[in-house]
Amino acid sequence: MFGIHRGGPRGHHAMRGRRDFGPFSVEWEMRDERGGRRGKGRVFSNDELRLVLLKLIEPAPRHGYDLIRAIEELTSGAYAPSPGVVYPTLTLLADMELIAEQQSEGARKLFGITPAGAAHLAEHAEDVTALLARLEGLGEVRERSNRGPVRRAIGNLKAALHAKLGEADGNEELPHEIAAILDEAVRKIERL
Repeated sequence: MFGIHRGGPRGHHAMRGRRDFGPFSVEWEMRDERGGRRGKGRVFSNDELRLVLLKLIEPAPRHGYDLIRAIEELTSGAYAPSPGVVYPTLTLLADMELIAEQQSEGARKLFGITPAGAAHLAEHAEDVTALLARLEGLGEVRERSNRGPVRRAIGNLKAALHAKLGEADGNEELPHEIAAILDEAVRKIERL
């Protein structure tokens, strides 16, 4: 089930949804045209996030910010976990000895997978595959719903309507004239 959620102080739209993937289900939030988050949704349980991070670290060591961006890329920008979730999860993975801090330049901690981490991933290979499919599914939904020019035009229409109706004191005909224009636009869109 997918739905539109009006959120935020300016009434921007954000896609929110829920999708079932066999034994898993996922809720997500989409970002508005300026990248701001609207609404809340939980994409992963803690165990699932640990598996996703571990899988992303497997090919080469990564730091937390890089992992956040990798998840955001997998979802075509539909979801990016917060640093407040990612960094404690990395600490937990290190405490579980599934990852280890690697030598790095700069202040960012770089983590690489350990043999125990690789074995853990192998044990949960089916779960990891399903989790990555969920992330890609979010990206596909984002791509299908990414109608930037239409969203921009709707925003412009709203602004024009609010401005025009705000200055229409005493003009009883103005709302009817605006409604006629909008009805004509609807008919043109339906003919496309």
